[in-house]
Amino acid sequence: MTGFRNNGKKAAYSDKVVGTWYAIAAFTVWGFLPLYWKSLDHVPSAQILAHRIFWSFMLVSVVLCVKKRKSEALFVLSSGKNKLTFLISALTLGANWFIYIWAVNTNHIVESSMGYFINPLLSVLLGIIFLKERLNHVQVLSVFLAFIGVSYLTIQYGKIPWIALSLAVSFAFYGLLRKTAKAGSLIGLLAETMLLTPAALTYLVIVHVRGTGAFANAGVGTSLLLAGCGVVTSLPLIWFAHGARRIPLAAIGFTQYLAPTLMLLLGVFVYREPFTVSHLVSFGCIWTALVLYSLSHTRLFERQSKAQSDNTKG
Repeated sequence: MTGFRNNGKKAAYSDKVVGTWYAIAAFTVWGFLPLYWKSLDHVPSAQILAHRIFWSFMLVSVVLCVKKRKSEALFVLSSGKNKLTFLISALTLGANWFIYIWAVNTNHIVESSMGYFINPLLSVLLGIIFLKERLNHVQVLSVFLAFIGVSYLTIQYGKIPWIALSLAVSFAFYGLLRKTAKAGSLIGLLAETMLLTPAALTYLVIVHVRGTGAFANAGVGTSLLLAGCGVVTSLPLIWFAHGARRIPLAAIGFTQYLAPTLMLLLGVFVYREPFTVSHLVSFGCIWTALVLYSLSHTRLFERQSKAQSDNTKG
């Protein structure tokens, strides 16, 4: 029995490690996405969004056909409850995509990064409220530090940062929906893009007929970049869903700090957006919180937390 128990613990630990790496890969790609959207800043944001939806749907459909999982997809989508869940997550994701693309291409990368720094706090909160996830003392301290950093940055901003808040709220709820959805990552992404594709394709046909569509009209490079939206969208989302199903939502929340950190660096050093002393103080608190939370998942901190819990019970 001991051997089975140890094997179970090793399998759970291995699964958590795999999930962590999936999450890291997803947020690294998302962190560098401003470079991709900036290369399409001559294309209206609505067109970029429509292409992102359509080509993602096409790519995921091909992948599922190659893997011979068409029947599985049809079974999942035959449920009315599943369709409603995916419709909500699709609309949430579509709103997040549009705001992000527009913000990057109108020189609001730093504010966008603020949104994704706020987002993990909301993910932690949703995990506690809806999934009954629990935090140890070190994790509570890290959440408090991150809250101070985000609050200070918001106050110093001088006005309601609607771009940041919209991105934070939409992606936090999307993470919760994907955590609880009864479908794998590929099936879920297929469902979401499938529900949005009719509207996206209709819009693309209209702008093409009017002669204002960028695809096939703005050069080969632009057309390839628009088609490539499916790849840069689908892969990190699939990796994110894999990670979200393997590790706690709170852990996913803090791993997300990787993406806005990369975005912030791009905004400041590549696109020359301002980074003030207020930003430095705020991000200092946030990065300290990230380090503490990461350390709280090491075996040393876990043993100390367990010992404290046992002493309290005694």
